[in-house]
Amino acid sequence: MNRIEAWRHPRPDGVAGRCIGHTDVPVDRRRAKRLAHRIRRAARREGWPKGVWTSPLRRCADVGRWLARWGWTHRIDARLCELDFGDWDGRTWDEIGAAPVDAWCDDFLRGAPGGGESVAQLLQRCAEMLGELPPHACIVAHAGWLNAVRCLRDGITPARAADWPAAPGYGARVSG
Repeated sequence: MNRIEAWRHPRPDGVAGRCIGHTDVPVDRRRAKRLAHRIRRAARREGWPKGVWTSPLRRCADVGRWLARWGWTHRIDARLCELDFGDWDGRTWDEIGAAPVDAWCDDFLRGAPGGGESVAQLLQRCAEMLGELPPHACIVAHAGWLNAVRCLRDGITPARAADWPAAPGYGARVSG
């Protein structure tokens, strides 16, 4: 696996209590700029190339746009998107209800929440992307995608929801 320096996007606005996957929610421009500064400082300190890959969703792409303003190459790739939660996406967890979530957890790897994408499909999408990156890459992505990288890196097949790593914090760095 290539060496990646991946960062979770900054905290988006208006998502509390909602299932958010492909819903394109905004991030305060100051939070996006702050994370871009942290990435730029780390890259300078550690000697990374000045290139970043992001999801097309604003909560990631806005960070890449700041880096591009400062001379970085910014590549957008939809394979970096969060898990597709299908018709759950954007709804509150109360609207979705416990029974559908429990059913997904009963078949965590292969179940498709809200008729969207399974964790197995996310893992495959993540592995394909990792296989195409250069030897050292900087990425801004989503918690689900970052957790998929962690599972692949650590050889974990998340057959149960309990096998899935805890979400990295907003703006957190995940090296792989």
